[in-house]
Amino acid sequence: MTAPADMNEFNKQVADEFRANEGKVGGMFADKNVLLLTTTGAKSGQPRLSPLVYTRDGDRYVIAASMGGAPKNPAWYHNLVANPKVTVEVGTEKFEATATVIEDRAERDRLYAGMVAHAEGFADYEKKTTRVIPIVVLER
Repeated sequence: MTAPADMNEFNKQVADEFRANEGKVGGMFADKNVLLLTTTGAKSGQPRLSPLVYTRDGDRYVIAASMGGAPKNPAWYHNLVANPKVTVEVGTEKFEATATVIEDRAERDRLYAGMVAHAEGFADYEKKTTRVIPIVVLER
């Protein structure tokens, strides 16, 4: 996937489609579980919105800081590390959650395998980068 020229505008368009269609979106997110994650900017303190593919692990929502296999973590990851209180939108539901980076390698690998099973592009992301892609869980 090639990153859009204006990521903020892209995220806004996806969010608008998500909210207009009870959490369903097309394009690169078609047939995927998608949530909207709102973090607090680590530097700016401003709300930052990111549409992300997710899986579930019991009551937890699981997301991967893949950034399409880029050599660095996405901005939203740095934001939630600095400010783990986030807002999550799934379908028509909106709730507050706490984000936790999974440090245990075995658990991280198990959860990442779930991401790959849901959206096989995640396997390619791992091949494209030398970093270990962080897994984050979101809990109410």
